[in-house]
Amino acid sequence: MIASPQQSYITAEEYLQMEEQSDIKHEYIDGYIYAMPEVLDPHVTVAGNLAVLLRNYVRGSDCRVYIADMKARIESLNRFYYPDVMVTCARRDRETPGYKRFPCLIVEVLSNSTEAFDRGDKFADYQTLESLQEYVLINTKRQRVECFRRNEQGLWVLQSYTAEHQSFRLNSVDFEETMATLYEDVVFE
Repeated sequence: MIASPQQSYITAEEYLQMEEQSDIKHEYIDGYIYAMPEVLDPHVTVAGNLAVLLRNYVRGSDCRVYIADMKARIESLNRFYYPDVMVTCARRDRETPGYKRFPCLIVEVLSNSTEAFDRGDKFADYQTLESLQEYVLINTKRQRVECFRRNEQGLWVLQSYTAEHQSFRLNSVDFEETMATLYEDVVFE
């Protein structure tokens, strides 16, 4: 995310209208828009791999898998973000075709320009979504998947998977896959 806003304050409704016409994706934070950075091949490859795997897994269920072009809305904070991969199993999310409000799983693929934000303020913002059960960060420099899961006490607990692990698990959607499959065709940065 670019550190400075692109223009003066706009409403969420103005943002949604603008975003429909824009060739560049922007995230929206409390009235200000921020251009999304370009991503590299490893980022796109791993996000695509996971999206395809999850889509095949949830086929026939009430769950839907969305890739980087679908916005997650955090109404309580007046925010819209574009997660790399997002899963929602809430039927009420079908009412809003341009964004989703009730994801159970959000995945961000890390890059040099976004890692600090993805780990910090963005994660803090996502934690306010009551529906969110799991927040996942995927590394593109080496095989590493970090799963932050909300436990019964409402605390976020980290479980990491590395190259030494044969597989990783996403509890929010009861999904398990090999690290090799997730990172198939990825050339590390």
